[in-house]
Amino acid sequence: MASKSNPLVFLRQVRSETAKVTWPSRRETVISTVMVLVMVVFAALFFFAADQLIGWILSYVLQAGN
Repeated sequence: MASKSNPLVFLRQVRSETAKVTWPSRRETVISTVMVLVMVVFAALFFFAADQLIGWILSYVLQAGN
């Protein structure tokens, strides 16, 4: 069973724990964001190419039967 505590005590504990966190610098955040966006573009291009290739193969196979 969870123990009930004072909300003020909880907020003090939360503040204490967040003070221990090593927050990234602005530069690190920008670099990470740019890296994520670049990887999203690469993944989108890859899946677009794979979809086009699979569609071309399927249309070739389905038309070959006619």
